[in-house]
Amino acid sequence: MKRQVYYFGKAGKENSDKCVEITASLVDEGYKHVVVATTVGDTGVAIARRLHDKDVNLVIVTHSAGYKEPNHFELLPEKKEEIIKLGGRIYTGTILTHSIETAFAQKFSGLYPTMIVAQSLRRLGEGVKVCCEIVMEACDGGLLPEVSEVVAVAGTGRGADTVCIIKSASSKRFLDLKVLEILAKPRE
Repeated sequence: MKRQVYYFGKAGKENSDKCVEITASLVDEGYKHVVVATTVGDTGVAIARRLHDKDVNLVIVTHSAGYKEPNHFELLPEKKEEIIKLGGRIYTGTILTHSIETAFAQKFSGLYPTMIVAQSLRRLGEGVKVCCEIVMEACDGGLLPEVSEVVAVAGTGRGADTVCIIKSASSKRFLDLKVLEILAKPRE
């Protein structure tokens, strides 16, 4: 197999258009499941628009309510509405590496298993870590089938700068999850 890989000079949303293009080309190749991380909804809307009317299971994964501050939901209502109108499904839940262990670490100091996993995945890039998380979260929510090849799109901060193909697994079967291909990522 031979495939082109994109390495971006910098992380960030300026890479989003290229990631949307890569994702659309993978769907054109026959990939049926796409999962996308979005914060306020811009990346989710961009991919939903590009994949509208394609035969694809599009899952948009958001931060949990209260992630940034108590009682705050970052996904903008108008973006949520547009994603749904364009055929995307939305998953909102706890980020797997920002669980109860994070609260214990902040309160008592120390290192906990999910934090070790998160830091280990970050060696490949923030976006790769998020791609792994959102695939498991979408499986946990019943929106993606396990043991399927899934296109995962995420970024560093805002926008998209990472595209991976991942063999899906739920968080209960984290060790079965496999990053099969990294098609785009920042070098920094």
